[in-house]
Amino acid sequence: MDNAQVEELASKHAALHAMIDEEEHRSHPDEDLLHRLKKERLKLKDELAGHFAH
Repeated sequence: MDNAQVEELASKHAALHAMIDEEEHRSHPDEDLLHRLKKERLKLKDELAGHFAH
């Protein structure tokens, strides 16, 4: 994985984090949406961790 791919994953991770934070602070958060966003964020985090583990 090259630096551009790592930066793209990190950017997507940050965007998901912002979306999760925004949804969690709504008066009636969508729990299904939060679950999907958190799952996707974890997947990206694992991909990034796998890259740095090599």
